[in-house]
Amino acid sequence: MIETNIKKDFLDLFYHVVEDYILDNGNKLNLFSLEIKNTLFNIDSLADELDDNIIPFMLSRKQLRDMDDKFGGKKSRQARTKFRQFTSNEGELGEVLLYCFLESHLNAPKILSKYELKTSTNDYIKGADGVHLLKTDDSTYQLVFGESKLYGELTKGIYDAFSSIISFLKNKNDTYEEELINSNLNKEVFDEDSYEVIKNILLPKGRIANNIDLDNSFAIFLGFNYKLEENLKGKDAREKIKKDIENVVMDNIKSFNFQLNKDNLKGYDFYIYTMPINNIDKTRKDMIQRLSNG
Repeated sequence: MIETNIKKDFLDLFYHVVEDYILDNGNKLNLFSLEIKNTLFNIDSLADELDDNIIPFMLSRKQLRDMDDKFGGKKSRQARTKFRQFTSNEGELGEVLLYCFLESHLNAPKILSKYELKTSTNDYIKGADGVHLLKTDDSTYQLVFGESKLYGELTKGIYDAFSSIISFLKNKNDTYEEELINSNLNKEVFDEDSYEVIKNILLPKGRIANNIDLDNSFAIFLGFNYKLEENLKGKDAREKIKKDIENVVMDNIKSFNFQLNKDNLKGYDFYIYTMPINNIDKTRKDMIQRLSNG
């Protein structure tokens, strides 16, 4: 199998405020919050971590292997050059965060990043914000298609994320798995034995011959705005913020379940990640600028 590039210690940056809350149809919701310092989320610690994490996000595993240590900063320069091209409009911070959570928390390694999908000449999975592979037991796997939204209001993010997924399902090509293998897998799997294993998972012929099951699933990252309005500081502020953001998410459980109970979505597993951000529009732009320039 492919190994993840983002390890579990990425999660050390966060309070895990809501852990694997079970939504309708057995789907899971998590709420992560960055460390809180002086009533603000510690965005600097996240920026430091993402400085490194955008390298495996933007570059394939084959590219990383081919650039050994003798190249020094070449990985960083090439990744940031691609990242600047990738974020030429509004910026794609949500896609990077979704990638990090899927690899570190869900243990689902990247098969394709949003950048590779965005620059592909094929349209078969362009609606996704990345594709990951999740092993659920010894013979069962899921292709996890990502969707991310960073909005001021969580409710709007929920609606737009699920609308995008429904549109993706309406437009996807039924042969995309085979096209994915033929056009892109060799970028992420460069060992011949691993390539054969992954090919047997993703292609119908290999699955039937090896008694392997593969389903599609979806992962959603939703960033939402939060600002503490009361005159609090220290521990009191931290506890108030944690409670407030938990309430924001819990107040939207009906919205999540309403979407998950739509007929065309009931057959899929969903892994939902939520995270508050101070001054979300400015923070997104500042982070993209920092990650682009190093």
